[in-house]
Amino acid sequence: MSTHPYGRLTRRSMAGILGFGLLDLLLVDKAFAWDTPPLRVHTRAQWKAVPPRRRAQVLSRAPDRIVVHHTATPNSKDYSVAHAYQLSRQIQGFHMNTRRWDDAGQQLTISRGGHVMEGRNGSLAAIRAGRHLVGAQALHHNSHTIGIENEGTYSQAAVPARLWSSLVETCAWLCTEYRLDPFRAIVGHRDLVATDCPGDVFYARLPELRGDVARLLDLDETSDESDEEFDSEKVSAQPKVKAKPKKAPPKAKVKPKTKPKAKPKTKPKEPSSGIPLLEDGTLELPDLPMLP
Repeated sequence: MSTHPYGRLTRRSMAGILGFGLLDLLLVDKAFAWDTPPLRVHTRAQWKAVPPRRRAQVLSRAPDRIVVHHTATPNSKDYSVAHAYQLSRQIQGFHMNTRRWDDAGQQLTISRGGHVMEGRNGSLAAIRAGRHLVGAQALHHNSHTIGIENEGTYSQAAVPARLWSSLVETCAWLCTEYRLDPFRAIVGHRDLVATDCPGDVFYARLPELRGDVARLLDLDETSDESDEEFDSEKVSAQPKVKAKPKKAPPKAKVKPKTKPKAKPKTKPKEPSSGIPLLEDGTLELPDLPMLP
């Protein structure tokens, strides 16, 4: 059995998903700490979110993409928790009062100081249950994506180290909870919608982000170079090569021909947790009742 810290997290997550930790879903106002590695998600109660107009929809399945955004706000040099809380309140106010949405659109926000905040109502509870809470952060793709807002504007500016480190850990956490392949799951906002988000500098670093997350999860970093392995239609369409029978040596009895042994089918690569990936990059999830 794996002793990797993310392996232990996976087993704890599986226990919760299978019904042994459903009490956690009621603890949405308490601070959440992921102890290995140390990642803390500050809750809505902590940054003093206003009540949403209506409760967010929760689907009985996981998202298949993690969307990286930037907030397109000034690149503040205030790395404090107080500033991070103010940022979350500003984002919620803009989304609710200007865009007239029910609540903040994204599920998670990371400040330039590296502080991770819960966004839309119920996001933290849904993630911990392996469910997808529908946001409003990627037009026409909200039903299958989870969004991370990263504070700042990155058309030319560099990404702060503190923010980057927290983003890597956050993506690793989401890939673990949702059993996602980081090479397939992590995308930029502009991959889905006609937008400059998350900025040219940030977008250019997404391959690095996928690699950093994979290393943190102790995954094979060749996943993005072996997509054909997961394309069953492409594999089945390829012509089969018949094995050439070997010639018998002179003056030797010719053995009856036998059919060449069928080659075993190639299985998708597995993450360090040992759970097999499906062809779309996700993993098998148990069918559970909807959250209240």
